[in-house]
Amino acid sequence: MKYVYFDCSSGASGDMVLASLLSLGVPVEEFQQAIQGLKLPVEIKVSRGKSHGLVGTRVEVLTSGQSSPRNFEEVSKVINRSKLEAEVKDKANQIFRRLFQAESRVHGLGFARTHLHEAAADDALVDITGSCWLLQRLEVDRVYFSPVNLGSGFIRASHGQLPVPAPAVAELMKGYPVYSSDEQTELLTPTGAAILTTLGECWTEWPQLIYDRVGHGLGQKKLQKQPNVLRSFYGELNSSKLPAPVFQIEATIDDSSPQILGHFLDKALSSGALEAYLTPVVMKKSRPGTKLTILVEADKIETLIEAVFRETTTIGLRYFPVARRILQRKITEVRLGSHRIRIKEAFLGKEKINIQPEYEDCRRAAEALNLPLKKVMLLSLEKIKKRGSHDNQQNK
Repeated sequence: MKYVYFDCSSGASGDMVLASLLSLGVPVEEFQQAIQGLKLPVEIKVSRGKSHGLVGTRVEVLTSGQSSPRNFEEVSKVINRSKLEAEVKDKANQIFRRLFQAESRVHGLGFARTHLHEAAADDALVDITGSCWLLQRLEVDRVYFSPVNLGSGFIRASHGQLPVPAPAVAELMKGYPVYSSDEQTELLTPTGAAILTTLGECWTEWPQLIYDRVGHGLGQKKLQKQPNVLRSFYGELNSSKLPAPVFQIEATIDDSSPQILGHFLDKALSSGALEAYLTPVVMKKSRPGTKLTILVEADKIETLIEAVFRETTTIGLRYFPVARRILQRKITEVRLGSHRIRIKEAFLGKEKINIQPEYEDCRRAAEALNLPLKKVMLLSLEKIKKRGSHDNQQNK
């Protein structure tokens, strides 16, 4: 399984995504032959260039003239009549559907009545469909991207002068971390935003990556203060340590009962919290209080925030991304009589550095066998150690 991670410090556009993926080693001739299946009157020019000293690939889609505005049905017809594989067509249609949905909300039109100008032109069709083809050709299973640089200032579009981010980009990037640099230009285009948010998952911090190749896709604009390049990091998913982005939620509470807080800890854990705990604190006016701390993955943060407000008396909380490291782990089993005891083994690289029996399994066995809990835990560890010694003897 493969992944690609896009570094969007210079934003992203459809042609930059295309160029970045193409620079990962796919033969240009093979790519051009595949895109001919769209049957569009275009010429694809692939060249090498530099941006602030960084060498990369630039892709230009040369069209025979100005394309007429298209609605989603017309765009989908171009994609579906092509000779591309079904998976490529499906992903391209998903991206365009999300793009049309964003534009229809921005302009207050029904989905079927929405027509796109630049974003549905022939070059945009090549950028989006070509990116989907390259992802399949590279056997990419997961797409990740960094927080995205929007740029700043104003752009001129078919609707007139618009602020950065353009309305469709602002709509597409809802819920994703973005920022703005002092480059007075648009860095994130609607096609770039649609590709990233339809196919990808954003990481708020650089993940721990083990990558094989780095691609560089150059944009068409010359930026004043930084390279205009989209870097793609490509590697094996199963060899890359990609922990899910984690957030910490905190609230300090001085007007709640221990029963309510204790109940909420159970609810938080059952709602997907990785950790949930209480710490005694001294608050303003020297009042004793409790700090509630929750560790949660990004996709569950809204659920946990709502639960905090509904289940506790706090009227405010803090949340922020945190970095963490976790050891590789493996679950094995031993038996005490007829009772199954799961053993959690933790590894630092190939070295086993921690062994711990599961508490609940040991508790149930202790009650059934009428033994002290500590005795059951000790017997479980002895069994797993004996098994390890036996395996080592067999391997010699």
